[in-house]
Amino acid sequence: MIKRVFILFAALGLCCSFKSDEFRPVVLKAKHNLFTGDNFGNIYLVNDDELAKYQASGKFFTRYSNLTLGSITTVDATNPLKLILYYRDFQQIVFLDDQLSLNSEPVSLETLGYEQTDLVCAGNNNSFWIYNKQNSELVRFDENLKQVCSTGNLKQTLQNNISPNFMLEHNGFLYLNSPETGIYVFDIFGSFSRIVSLKNLKQFQINDNIIYYEKDSLFCSYNFKAFEEACKLIPNQVPGLTTRYFNKKLYTDYKDSLVVQEFN
Repeated sequence: MIKRVFILFAALGLCCSFKSDEFRPVVLKAKHNLFTGDNFGNIYLVNDDELAKYQASGKFFTRYSNLTLGSITTVDATNPLKLILYYRDFQQIVFLDDQLSLNSEPVSLETLGYEQTDLVCAGNNNSFWIYNKQNSELVRFDENLKQVCSTGNLKQTLQNNISPNFMLEHNGFLYLNSPETGIYVFDIFGSFSRIVSLKNLKQFQINDNIIYYEKDSLFCSYNFKAFEEACKLIPNQVPGLTTRYFNKKLYTDYKDSLVVQEFN
């Protein structure tokens, strides 16, 4: 009898330890300039020309570096099987698989005829978008580097002076963020759809009809179908730090470390 009771308590203790581990924050102690995550829970840290990939548990997986292209400007892990690295100084795009191995040779945007590209992001069916500052234009290319569509000069189309700093595609729409005016939404053919009046954002994430973003030490969600905003205090937030949201987890950037914690 005593032995059975001991086994029962041991089992309960084990269950409780698993439950507490589930909500334990993951801390990555590594110098980095920027970070992102994917829908598998993998974490990516960029330190100048180096990209390091970590599993959701925080365990180091692998790294990639290309010393000939300078520093990495952005990483888009929307498709974890085909990451997009953008090197703005050299106007080059690199595609990596989930092992951080090259999918193909680097793509020169200058060779494609675009010399002042500010932003690059992933599109559906292995396509990608660029925002060309010279023409204030969005252009989408397919996986064979063929131009699929373009918006033309957006300053003329929208009759507004835009200065985009971030963009992403989600569920067949491209979201282009211009901090002073809001988020401009386009369909996959480049036709303007609407504007979401969220201003002064640096970046954001989208899940279904919800836009997630940081604002004044708060983390907010905005339902652009219901026009409803909800905000929560960010745990242990220090002013000036970057916070992002992936798969119900909050990623807080401390430059020499990254903290990932549950946030529902």
